[in-house]
Amino acid sequence: MTAEGIEAIFLETHNWGKAARFFQALGFRLEFETDHNSGQLRNGQGPYVFIAEVPETREPQAPRIVLKVPDAEAFHPDPAVEVVTPFEDTHYGTREMTVRDPDGRLWSLRAPLGTSPESVRT
Repeated sequence: MTAEGIEAIFLETHNWGKAARFFQALGFRLEFETDHNSGQLRNGQGPYVFIAEVPETREPQAPRIVLKVPDAEAFHPDPAVEVVTPFEDTHYGTREMTVRDPDGRLWSLRAPLGTSPESVRT
């Protein structure tokens, strides 16, 4: 099984409100906002943009692209793919894996929570 394309782009910012207004001015629609200065925007049917505010003392990281994987249990990367962290459950209800490309960039792969015993929350 392979990745199905880009699911999301994660951005860090020093000002959630300004960043959200910037994307809204470009035609993105706010899908939801959290109570900790972050939220999700989308333009059409494409990938969503999730923006999270970080403290001024921390430099925002480069945008992170998240690739969609339909089933974490069925995904077995080719040996040419360096797995940095295997699939793990997230606090927001998905499973994520991190891989490194040949140039050292990190990529996230996201799958829905499955029904295997390891991925069912109690």
